[in-house]
Amino acid sequence: MARGLEETQSSTETAVLVYINMDENDDLMVEEELEGLCEAAAVEPIAVIRQRLDRPHKGTYLGKGKIEEVAALAKEVGSDMVVVDAELSGIQGRNLEEAFERKVIDRTQLILDIFARRARSKEGMLQVELAQLSYMLPKLMSVYTKFERQRGGIGMRGPGETKLESDRRMVKDRIARLTEDIEDVKRIRDQQRVSRRKHPFPFASIVGYTSAGKSTLMNRMSGTELLADAMPFATLDPTTRKVDLPEGYALFLTDTVGFIRHLPTKLVAAFRSTLEEVTYSDFVLHVIDVSTPSWESQRDSVMETLAGLKAEDKPMVILFNKIDRLKDPAEARRLVAEWPNSAAISASKGTGMDDLMNLLVNQVKNLLTHVKALVPYSNAAIVQDCYDYGRVLTVDYRDEGIFVEADLVAEMHKKLSKYAVADEA
Repeated sequence: MARGLEETQSSTETAVLVYINMDENDDLMVEEELEGLCEAAAVEPIAVIRQRLDRPHKGTYLGKGKIEEVAALAKEVGSDMVVVDAELSGIQGRNLEEAFERKVIDRTQLILDIFARRARSKEGMLQVELAQLSYMLPKLMSVYTKFERQRGGIGMRGPGETKLESDRRMVKDRIARLTEDIEDVKRIRDQQRVSRRKHPFPFASIVGYTSAGKSTLMNRMSGTELLADAMPFATLDPTTRKVDLPEGYALFLTDTVGFIRHLPTKLVAAFRSTLEEVTYSDFVLHVIDVSTPSWESQRDSVMETLAGLKAEDKPMVILFNKIDRLKDPAEARRLVAEWPNSAAISASKGTGMDDLMNLLVNQVKNLLTHVKALVPYSNAAIVQDCYDYGRVLTVDYRDEGIFVEADLVAEMHKKLSKYAVADEA
């Protein structure tokens, strides 16, 4: 009830948006992205302005002239807040609020608010709170500096410093508890991952820029009903499902949180246990919204995030999604011809799914190892596992045991290795 009231109230908040980017070629992407974030956070943009900076100003981020422009614009349109498309320090945020005479929200705060709205699982809520507190902690000093200046100077400093240290200690204690709780949840996730590995299917993760269509693809492939919202960060909690492929193959597929340009470091740190699902995958499905003009920049942002997770070298299937929105259908064919191991699809319409499935089958085959083994009859059940978790080429029931020739996943190969034989003879 309180949550609904909070969202209803926040939906009335209006904002002046301050775009900050140097390259004019990025204007459309920056504008669409910040507006999308505002929509997801229930903030209504009523005016926009742009600042191009070689480097931010130390105390205010924005230049003096631009601050005056923004202040005048915010007053003219009567906005509740100013949203700056950058990460501000505590001092910068405080100085801008004084100059604008209204609340200032930076890009990180906006994304954190969206994550807080989207979090549903225990792990998601813990991670969001950790990110929020980690973001807030270094800003406490500027809050109390402002407080002390308002109260006066000599004779008033001690109580303020005591209060500051008290609050900082409380925040640090809460961060420590959250970190422990997340570690507990991570251990459970690790146990679940180990349990799934006992069923030796290959693992794949879906990655992509936020709103690229990852959850829609997951729903299409696995028959799940995940929230597939066009707004940023519709899905926070990773979901793993078994997906059946042609020719009797299968894999475990995990849907991950969407990436975004300049994903706040506090979020990456807090959600590391979730994002690490990618690092445990055998390969990655990179979903790209090819209908957006900035898809190449979005692709680069995803690859930067994967590099930060040390997962950029994972085998990758590239999926050019939303081809139904392309004005020129030939563009999709050109991209597939240019990019190896790729397919052009529409996850929402089901277009190109046969091509995708064939790619996945080939990817799974590349993960299989050729095995020849003579299995004792006392362990005959393992032969059925070979059918379930690989591709059986030959089975011959002999006096000394069951000869099996198969292409198997690594885990299954380990089980059969003790029965391996050099040759059929």
